[in-house]
Amino acid sequence: AALNGFQIDVQLNIMSFLSPQDLCRLGSTSCYWRAAVQDPLLWRYFLLRDLPSWTSVDWKSLPDEDIFNKAFSEVSDNALYDYMAVYKRSCPQGRRSLKSSRPRYGAVTSFLQSLVTQAEPRFAMFGPGLEELDNSLVQKMMTCPEILLVAGLPHRQIHGIGSGVSFQFNNNQKFNIVTLYSTTSVERRRAREEQAVAVNKMFYQESSTAGNQQAMHYSVIAQVRKVCEVVDGFIYVANAEAHREHDRQEELARILAMIDPALGPPNRPLLVLSCVSHIGVKRIPCVYVAHQLQLNLLHQPWMMQDTVAATLDGLLNGIEWLLEEANCKSAQ
Repeated sequence: AALNGFQIDVQLNIMSFLSPQDLCRLGSTSCYWRAAVQDPLLWRYFLLRDLPSWTSVDWKSLPDEDIFNKAFSEVSDNALYDYMAVYKRSCPQGRRSLKSSRPRYGAVTSFLQSLVTQAEPRFAMFGPGLEELDNSLVQKMMTCPEILLVAGLPHRQIHGIGSGVSFQFNNNQKFNIVTLYSTTSVERRRAREEQAVAVNKMFYQESSTAGNQQAMHYSVIAQVRKVCEVVDGFIYVANAEAHREHDRQEELARILAMIDPALGPPNRPLLVLSCVSHIGVKRIPCVYVAHQLQLNLLHQPWMMQDTVAATLDGLLNGIEWLLEEANCKSAQ
């Protein structure tokens, strides 16, 4: 028995040097290898090793937080995770392959829909990543036509707030982004220079009691409320820089205020851009940010995408998802 145990340990150690993709191919060769490559300890190792490098996660693929908090020895035999299934469902490559395997009629439907004149979808963009970073995400979006083409500038108002900038995605679909800042440009610049936190004027706090504890609850001001009532989805720009302090509980409270079902359809998609200023800045992995923001508590589709403000890396992946979700909701 001891020898068998030693052989199993050696086998697992050897397999840990293979990639998850190689293991899946190995498992397709025989019944023996299919059983061997499904070892939960092996896949838990892969999951904890690889997820910090994943650049996106969504509402269907976010791994359970217990995976991080419990040691393998603490998980009972009756509660073992299928770590292999979690890995395949959560990793970006697995999600892309699942998406590409879907029936092709979706593309035909999108083409037919494009023949019908539709109002361009409109999204409200907000969050500390718009204001705290050294590089401006919005300014980069406005000045990089090779990545994102500006199709129209604000020419009318939505209850005192600019109607937003129209962009063109892949030289095809147009969409509109209404950028909501918490303060004036002068106050934002002063806060960055002094490394202080400016007072957010988009929200006002209301007292709320949950059980015996005082819960944080926000509502949006009247002008922002009008915007929330007419948009087709939301873009939240989170600050993912590891050297900064973040109050994720307060951020969640403000996200919930913006996506309040009382302000519009409850299934409008939320794109979260996990943003840093430039490539050299150490970032918090997006899976960790998703758990910090408790996005698993949300009831509508959401996706978190790593983004770099200086280069717009990752932005188009997020915009593509957001447009697909918004088009699906409008077609229902």
